[in-house]
Amino acid sequence: MRNHLRALACAVLFLSIAAGLGGNLARAEDASDEQIQTVIDLLSDKDKDLRAVGLQQVREGAKGAAATRRFAALLPKLPPDGQVALLGALADRGDKAARPAVIKLLASGEEAVHLAAIRAMGPLGEAGDVPLVVPSLAAATAEEKAAARESLRRLPGLAVGAAIVAQLQASPPGTHAELIQVLAARRALDCAAAILPAALDADAGVRQAAMTALGQLAGPELIPGMLRGVLRAEAGPEREAAEKAVMFVCNRIAAAGKRADPLLAELPKLAADQQAALLPTLGRVGGPAALQVVQAALASGKEEEHEAGLRALCNWPDASVAPKLLDLAQSAARPAERLLALRAVIRVAPLRDQRSDAQRLNLLKKAMTLAGRDEERNRVLDRCKAVRTIESLRFVAPYMEQPALAQQACLTVVELAHHRELREPNKAEFDPALDAVIRVSRDADVLDRAGRYKKGQTRDMSRVPKPKAEP
Repeated sequence: MRNHLRALACAVLFLSIAAGLGGNLARAEDASDEQIQTVIDLLSDKDKDLRAVGLQQVREGAKGAAATRRFAALLPKLPPDGQVALLGALADRGDKAARPAVIKLLASGEEAVHLAAIRAMGPLGEAGDVPLVVPSLAAATAEEKAAARESLRRLPGLAVGAAIVAQLQASPPGTHAELIQVLAARRALDCAAAILPAALDADAGVRQAAMTALGQLAGPELIPGMLRGVLRAEAGPEREAAEKAVMFVCNRIAAAGKRADPLLAELPKLAADQQAALLPTLGRVGGPAALQVVQAALASGKEEEHEAGLRALCNWPDASVAPKLLDLAQSAARPAERLLALRAVIRVAPLRDQRSDAQRLNLLKKAMTLAGRDEERNRVLDRCKAVRTIESLRFVAPYMEQPALAQQACLTVVELAHHRELREPNKAEFDPALDAVIRVSRDADVLDRAGRYKKGQTRDMSRVPKPKAEP
């Protein structure tokens, strides 16, 4: 009862303050000294409900820079939890008049206050404050790093990007990858060229951050430098990610037939071994001119060039090379090459293009006949979900009776059944298939989906795994 009466009193007080401010909290007129003092008294009250009313007034009422400065001046007088709350309210208020007081609290020995001050710098700071926030990127705690990252991302103004770039030279190496990621998050297109040297850094984490950022920010004019980043990357996942970054930039070239041109222009300037090392990157971009270069490498008779050409062909972005891949999957001299080509066939087979659904499915069927291991057979079954036809269901469903393939087949059946426009007209075939899923599957989500689709219901989205937060 007491809490109810207190909440009612707070509501009445809130309305009285609104009336004192002219009946409209959103009005632009600056608050009077009396109104500002009323809010300050609320912020200093021992009752948390009254303090909450005061914080709301800081966020949305009591307008004007003079009011902001007086609210900010209260910060040193409050206990730590009060400082944290007021810093959050001032950040929401968004008035830079609070900036000097917030900067002072960056040095607070209270961790919660320090974090709140870092967060407040995002909306309240300016380009010159970047060096104040950057040290927190090297902090021991993930929470402080995240606060600094978000604050730098939110700092307003075109000059912030240049200030962050300056810190790439001035700050400890341990912060460089973080700074580059912030530039990418800010979509700092004008800073792409400044990021390029980091693609050659001695630290793999910095190189990877640089290439990822360049993939988002760079224009075609930076591709020559990015190719050197590809060559600098270690073979394996780092090299593959760098290749994809180049591909992303090339794909922003409007004319599809010219997307490989920057690479083709650069290759002759490099040594033969470097040219071979970049063929897989060229393959990711594709196109007729690129295909000529790749085919020449395959036919060169030189082992290194042949292997690079094969990897380039296996990276191709569309199914135009499927006949050549099928041939290699059957006739390549080495088992490892046949396996690479087969996996590439499985990958490109269902990609949407001018081919019919039947042609796409038939290519997957051919891949299944060539698959000598259950791993590749399961890959075929997985890719069948991208060909949304009743023929795909008919092809996949029998594999639910094969123990090594049953679980993937069950998943593909429910993925096909997910599409009501396919499922409902073919209910007579989908229902028995979904019954088989319910009998065979060991996955709780797949079982739930099968039961729902049989009843004509939609998927329970609460069961869908949430994406992991970035570190």
